[in-house]
Amino acid sequence: MALFNYQAYSKEGKKISGYLDASSTEAVKQMLAQKGAYPIKITPAREKKVGFFQRIFKRKVTVKDKILFTRQLSVMLQSGVPLLQALELLVDQVTGRLKSIVIALKDDIKEGTSFANALKKFPDVFPNIYVQLVRAGEATGNLEVILDRLVEYMEKSEAMKKRVRAAMSYPLMQLGVAVIVVAVLMTLVVPKMVENLQEAGKGLPMPTKILITISGFFTSYFLFIVIALVSLILLFIYWKSTPNGARTFDKIKLKMPLIRYFSQIGAVVQFSQTLGMLTESGVNLSESLDIVCNIIDNKILADALSGARDKIVKQGKIAQYLKQTEIFPPIAIYLIKTGEESGNLGGMLLTVSKNYGDELGEVADGLASKIAPIMLIFMGIVVGFIVLSIALPMMQTMEVTGA
Repeated sequence: MALFNYQAYSKEGKKISGYLDASSTEAVKQMLAQKGAYPIKITPAREKKVGFFQRIFKRKVTVKDKILFTRQLSVMLQSGVPLLQALELLVDQVTGRLKSIVIALKDDIKEGTSFANALKKFPDVFPNIYVQLVRAGEATGNLEVILDRLVEYMEKSEAMKKRVRAAMSYPLMQLGVAVIVVAVLMTLVVPKMVENLQEAGKGLPMPTKILITISGFFTSYFLFIVIALVSLILLFIYWKSTPNGARTFDKIKLKMPLIRYFSQIGAVVQFSQTLGMLTESGVNLSESLDIVCNIIDNKILADALSGARDKIVKQGKIAQYLKQTEIFPPIAIYLIKTGEESGNLGGMLLTVSKNYGDELGEVADGLASKIAPIMLIFMGIVVGFIVLSIALPMMQTMEVTGA
């Protein structure tokens, strides 16, 4: 059985379309004929062709799409709707690429594939942690509970990212505006003013000479500067994508005064939230560590956990190895150790994640409020220097003329 997309005319002569499960196109024709409909076009839903430009601009499956899909599926399962029927109902509720994915999931489950293995075929949409949690849910018979936890996990992760991005976006926007303003002044405005000043033939003040030198450098080497900056950015992105580059970059971040805090606490939140949810959902410690090591952003912590993995699994304890990374704060280590001793490691990890996540968000908000006025002062100094450098020789000329 497969899903077919059809277009047909109804008894009343109206054009209709939809999806039907059938073994072949002939079976679809027979089913439509029984309804009194005349088929125009029948195509396998999976094999729907997409144009070149449609593929380029096709909307990706966003986190919001995944959250909505997971929540709807959970609600249906909690209402007693079987998984296969729930996916069939969701086919008409989703759009874009997610629609074809849901169709594929439905067909795989019809053929006897587990839901987790069906999801595994789409790693760019459903990461390993999603697949493993669904696998645990299928094994324990609590799939709807696991899906609820996945929704909560994705919502918290996305909310934290948005909060940090929002806190930092305004200062970065100010910096961007400052760079654009200075570039325009140096390449378009100042050179014209320089010509007028030099024609006057008077001795120029030191600030004006400095401005002329800087402006001359910008105008003479503008293209070279742009190419050099773009090349450096591309080289940095490539270097950071390599294993050694990513590891070195994480080491650098952990040593820089301000960035160190965000890198360190971000790693603590990501690790605690992921491992806590996996442990609470019944995934064994060995598989949980493998998943965490693959998805955690901080390579220093990932390497430390990978190196100590066998010892952690054998002993069933992780706090002492987290201490050796020198990334986790003492209070976090104490709480995790308490969770191990009380048999509530998963719950305590989630507590650590929540506490430090809230702290990270508050620090990001506070930092943004402090950076904003600093950026304004910086912009004022730069623009003020340019204005002063242009105004000084003008004032001198006016004084001479007045004399």
